[in-house]
Amino acid sequence: MTEDEKTRFRALADKYELKASDFWKSPQGFVIISRRGIEKIQSGLKAEVHYYTVPEFSDIKESKYVIKAYGIIHGEEGSDGSDIRTIETFGESSPKNTKGGAQAYPVAMAEKRALSRCILKLSDFYTLEGVYGEDEIE
Repeated sequence: MTEDEKTRFRALADKYELKASDFWKSPQGFVIISRRGIEKIQSGLKAEVHYYTVPEFSDIKESKYVIKAYGIIHGEEGSDGSDIRTIETFGESSPKNTKGGAQAYPVAMAEKRALSRCILKLSDFYTLEGVYGEDEIE
């Protein structure tokens, strides 16, 4: 992360009232935002997230699931009511990208990954190099 990105990260962390316990730096150098941190950001955004199973990319027999998340935030509306921001993204889980006990809950993992990506995109954390949600990292 550049110095400018570190400054932007600190500003976003302050905006969403993240504490040091809500994120950490991985050995690879990524900043990982915890599940609790994602929930704090979602609350701060007042974001609604809706989920949809993507059957054409899911296979129950192979324990592969893809969940589409549709996120929306309503900002300070202008006179035309246009201050709405939406994001569509996906979360996936399969034996190839889910380890340990989480393999027993592939749908929940796909949903958590979809939520994490959706919230990080809506909040602009994804505009920073090397910021991920806890559920996205092996």
